[in-house]
Amino acid sequence: MRLPRRPRLLLPVVVALAAIVVLFLLFAGIFTDYLWYDSVDYTAVFSGVVVTQILLFVVGALLMVGIVGGNMLLAYRMRPMFGPGMFGGASGADRYRMALDPHRKLIFLIGVAVLALFAGSSFSSQWKTWLEFVNATPFGASDELFNIDISFFMFTYPFIRMVLNFLFVAVVLSAVMAAIVHYLYGGFRLQSPGVHASRAARVHLSVLLGVFVLLKAVAYWVDRYGLVFSERGFVHGASYTDVNAVLPAKTILAIIALICAVLFFAGVVRPGGMLPGVGFGLLVLSAILIGGVYPALVEQFQVKPNQQGKEQEYIKRNIDATRKAYGVQNAEVIDYAAQGDASKVNVTADSSISGVRLLDPSLVAKTYQQRQRIRGYYDFHEPLDVDRYPDGNGTMRDTVVAVRELTGPPPAQNNWINRHLVYTHGYGFVAAPGNEVDAEGLPNFDSKDMPVTGPLVERTKLTESRIYFGEAPASAEYVIVGGGGKQELNYPKSGGTGQENTTYDGKGGVPVGSFFNRLLYAAKYSEINLLLSGDINDQSKILYERNPQERVAKVAPFLSLDDNPYPAIVGGRVVWIADAYTTSNSYPYSQSKSLEAMTRDTVTDPRAVVPQPRDRINYMRNSVKATVDAYDGTVTLYAWDEQDPILQTWRKAFPGVIKPKSEVPAELQQHLRYPEGLFKVQRDVLSQYHIEDAAAFYSGQDFWNVPNDPSSGDRDIKQPPYYLSVKMPKTSAPSFSLTTTFVPRQGPNLAAFMAVDATPGPDYGKLRILRMPSNTTIPGPGQVQNNFQNKFSGELNLLGLGQAKVRYGNLLTLPFADGLVYVEPVYVEIAAASGQEPYPILRRVLVSYGSKVGSADTLKGALEQVFGDGTGQPVTENKPEQARPEGNKPEDSGAATDLSRSINAAEEAYQKAQDALAKNPPDWTAYGEAQKELKEALEKLKGTASTTAPTSTASPSPTPSASAPPAASPSPTVSPSPTASPNP
Repeated sequence: MRLPRRPRLLLPVVVALAAIVVLFLLFAGIFTDYLWYDSVDYTAVFSGVVVTQILLFVVGALLMVGIVGGNMLLAYRMRPMFGPGMFGGASGADRYRMALDPHRKLIFLIGVAVLALFAGSSFSSQWKTWLEFVNATPFGASDELFNIDISFFMFTYPFIRMVLNFLFVAVVLSAVMAAIVHYLYGGFRLQSPGVHASRAARVHLSVLLGVFVLLKAVAYWVDRYGLVFSERGFVHGASYTDVNAVLPAKTILAIIALICAVLFFAGVVRPGGMLPGVGFGLLVLSAILIGGVYPALVEQFQVKPNQQGKEQEYIKRNIDATRKAYGVQNAEVIDYAAQGDASKVNVTADSSISGVRLLDPSLVAKTYQQRQRIRGYYDFHEPLDVDRYPDGNGTMRDTVVAVRELTGPPPAQNNWINRHLVYTHGYGFVAAPGNEVDAEGLPNFDSKDMPVTGPLVERTKLTESRIYFGEAPASAEYVIVGGGGKQELNYPKSGGTGQENTTYDGKGGVPVGSFFNRLLYAAKYSEINLLLSGDINDQSKILYERNPQERVAKVAPFLSLDDNPYPAIVGGRVVWIADAYTTSNSYPYSQSKSLEAMTRDTVTDPRAVVPQPRDRINYMRNSVKATVDAYDGTVTLYAWDEQDPILQTWRKAFPGVIKPKSEVPAELQQHLRYPEGLFKVQRDVLSQYHIEDAAAFYSGQDFWNVPNDPSSGDRDIKQPPYYLSVKMPKTSAPSFSLTTTFVPRQGPNLAAFMAVDATPGPDYGKLRILRMPSNTTIPGPGQVQNNFQNKFSGELNLLGLGQAKVRYGNLLTLPFADGLVYVEPVYVEIAAASGQEPYPILRRVLVSYGSKVGSADTLKGALEQVFGDGTGQPVTENKPEQARPEGNKPEDSGAATDLSRSINAAEEAYQKAQDALAKNPPDWTAYGEAQKELKEALEKLKGTASTTAPTSTASPSPTPSASAPPAASPSPTVSPSPTASPNP
């Protein structure tokens, strides 16, 4: 049935319009990408990738169409001269041929176009493999099996496999499509008593099968080199079976496949299917017997009964290669007794422990929010970051930093104008020293508020506090800035009356003043307001791709990104610093592992961040340090590990994109640090590969685990590493480091402590492992946490009375005075006011050293409980005499006597509570009675203290509330925290 004339005329118009719309949207996506790369001065990356993809697309499409389409045309031209009926009567193929034959040209063209699209797209997606192949840089080291430079396995072998896979697909498709054409046009028939084929069809298909088998011979030969990645043995890499059975088998199979290919080609000159049949049978039989059965027999009867002896050489190869591939070959293992004597330690002579970081970046994020968010449309990304900044004396100290980012306009004002033109950026850099808090237990901010004030701001000369690029979810949206008029919210004015407005004048962003650019972005974001808004003018720019990670990933798509960029003040501006890695899964003999599994812990979930190009890796280097200006979005890449062959390869592919290490500014270098992602990978590797002896590695008795985070409720997730300043044995001063602990595979005891120097300098990246003695029990993090909770459960439970909640901070481990000291801050989470979310306040510091533990409001107090008064002498427990006004006689100071009695009563009640808890099981009845007595004593003490205050020169420490516990100190003076929890 024919359509009426008018619909028939309209149909091509509709199809043409649809094609124009699709092409325009495709063009808009590509051209706006170019504009973005141009705005960040990385058009070399855009053009390099696009040109490479186009060339590979064209080559792949032409090759596939040429091979498959050419064989289809050849089959059509070789159809029988006398038509389909040459083998007898009609067949089912005749019906298909008659239906398709009138449209064969159209069908052929559509078919090869689809084939070209898929083949070209597949081939172009391998642009990284191609660029690594053509720009390959030698490693200068050879593998153990073939004595070939490692670059062959890293760059050349993947390319050869890619080409072989492409050719296999092309030949198989050619054979299938040629067989269909021969069948449709009578080249052969499937009929009794067998297959009847014309000579032309038989010759054509024999040649295609011969080419396939010839490719198989090449693949068998290339597979030999792939044995260095084998997972057959005890460890990854060529095992005993691979070297002594599979390797010769692959060689033999390559020769047999070559012979079989000759037999298939012989079918061209000799009629009949005997030779191809013999070749096919020989190939299948040899593949089963030589390629499968023989290696299995060797593995079962030679290797498994003597695996340790047979695999020892290959385990050693794996150990050496894995340590080199992950950069841990120079890790220093130091035997450490960890048996210090607290009574002989002079803490005043060694200040390394007194500056330990107490603020937990994961917990105090809520405190930063409540104290420095200022308005509900601002927030801080969790967890916060740890950096180093000088104090007033110029000494670098650990600092917990964050930037105040914008979450979007308030819900009632959430419209297109506010979302994209007014609420465009965050504001401010917030920082606090990690080793101190104020009198209320809150961070002692030295950079805060809006506009930003504080000593840190003055020392760093911060001049630009606007944050247009950040980690907040709002950064995923575009904003239109720089329109001339000051319509962008900068920060709210004090007193809540109005706001300070601004306009963007940075160099970043894509101009959208022209109608053409506005049209492109209106299409890109499907937003008509971009065309209609009168607030967008010739000075306007559009900012998008504002997340620092995504920004770096886009300008360097050949790198993997660390999941934790952090802000720093450099040159008076806030910049994001991101670590980038070169990774591979093609290092011979190295153990392949999941990057996601190695880096997941309580503060990191890689599944929630920028997708990594390759998850399974067996090689990793922190080759690039990247910065993103938080104001104008400028991205700068610096080569960090300039000796890395993979980085050298990519620098050849994209010359000038990555700046040399020598150009890293000195001020920026002060804030660079060893990356968490690489350290997590290395600690995972070193949990096994600290063992270098193959026999000991095989037994695995000294393998370690990363302990579970003791302060987390989830018992099945690893403890994260911690940034803090540590003084390692045989070093003269503390160094900013990244630290972690290990426990044995079986048992909670401490097996080792590891730290890496995280400050750029001569020792940067030096891994030191303190290995605990195997014949002595050293408490691990979990045991120390349990000890803290059991020892101080009374006072900690009291801290959590009412609406309060006790939160344990990061449990830090530090080598100190020939032993190990554990430091853990304890926070109380209390809602500050009605309607506010609770936030943590530091209320206790717990310290453990050997068998001694301490708990106090300050680190100094807890250290004194463990080590004494700081001079190596224990704190005496003599009760100090109460001071009396001059001229008073003891018998006349009844109030002072009452005060002393009240203190003694409170002490006795507290000790009764502790004794009740110490029983196994705890005597909760006696504990409850003791708490009642403690409450009565504290109330009496409060009243007594108020009456003696005017006349006494030495009154007790702050008046305690009835619900607060006394400090766990040898001193008799009760010094609880007055705001630990609300009164019951």
